[in-house]
Amino acid sequence: MVIGGAPAHDHEAQSSPEAGGTTFLRTCFNGLNALSGVGLLSIPYALAEGGWSSLLLLLFVSMVCCYTGQLLQKCMGASSDVLGYPEIGALAFGAKGRFAVSAIMYVELYLVAIGFLILEGDNLDKLFPGTSLNLGAGLLISGKHLFVVLAGIVILPTTWLRNLGVLAYVSASGVLASVVLVFCLLWAAVVDGVGFQGKGTVLNFSGLPTALGLYIFCYGGHPVFPTLCNSMHEKNKFSKVLVVCFVVSTLNFGSVAILGYLMYGDDVESQFTLNLPEGKLSSKLAIYTALINPFSKYALMVTPVATAIEEKLLASNQRFVHILVRTFIVISTVIIALTIPFFADLMALVGSLLIVMASMLLPCICYLKIFGTASCSRAEVALMVIIIILGSLVAASGTYFSLQKIIHDF
Repeated sequence: MVIGGAPAHDHEAQSSPEAGGTTFLRTCFNGLNALSGVGLLSIPYALAEGGWSSLLLLLFVSMVCCYTGQLLQKCMGASSDVLGYPEIGALAFGAKGRFAVSAIMYVELYLVAIGFLILEGDNLDKLFPGTSLNLGAGLLISGKHLFVVLAGIVILPTTWLRNLGVLAYVSASGVLASVVLVFCLLWAAVVDGVGFQGKGTVLNFSGLPTALGLYIFCYGGHPVFPTLCNSMHEKNKFSKVLVVCFVVSTLNFGSVAILGYLMYGDDVESQFTLNLPEGKLSSKLAIYTALINPFSKYALMVTPVATAIEEKLLASNQRFVHILVRTFIVISTVIIALTIPFFADLMALVGSLLIVMASMLLPCICYLKIFGTASCSRAEVALMVIIIILGSLVAASGTYFSLQKIIHDF
């Protein structure tokens, strides 16, 4: 299952992939789902942070992540026991490797779930400005805070479901949602009179770490790639699937980034839906589309995290513990979303820290560990070493600047 930008790593999907009968076209569709999601909303903001020249970074990130995706495919070919990303970690580094990969995935999922709640609060406040709730005793909850709490309450029962089949089906709407959002953005510019007045800047050095983190966030589909590869009837064609998915996704991301930046310039918000003119049908359609995916995918996001906690508690079959663990996760994410209500900054942090590891560093490190340098050409080894070095620098600098910006925004 996928969130876009960031994948929802369904526990069952990783441990029990399909019997290997998915067609090339369907796998392409599933791969596009893995790369289509909430990251699309922040792409114009990322371009505004880095300037027009940062589009080259988007292209660079796309090519690197496509290459590392192919490395994961080769790692899977080393053993028939590899069913998901954690198994690749185990194949390379044993139990510690499995633990490290799983930990990165779970923390990523948890933080993106928080981002979902922030997104819901921002966009619902845009739809219903000025809404407040008086709880008495001088306690008033209003605006984004109110909608974050309400979103948590509505989402909570979906996390209690044991069979997430219905939600998984709904979550497969990522590609369609992306198309609708692009259409709404273009409609607002051409028909609703927003126009293309934004000039923007050529290059903004101070905003490059944030831009890079957001670009990387958009390509965080690697943890689900092994599952997609296993599901294919012709697994040897998965590298072509990756090329198709990354080319189409990059064209989509680039189009939205350019459109949004031309429309709003440096005034573009962290989610372009917040810039759209109020009261227009296209604006409402875009916001509702942006709202649907988080509502349907939140449960899919936190299920692997909750399942891991239940397994540690040796209580995976106890209904009361099942509900208690998931309720605790929802409450904790609501509290953090209320404390850190900065969607783009949080996504930049996730991209810089966790997705850099999952999508750039770990594929190269695991590949070199499994196959060794002797089986690679000098050019391949040099390329992987460069990716590891640059990825480490991006992770360190991007995490620092993202945390600094979050602290500053307080």
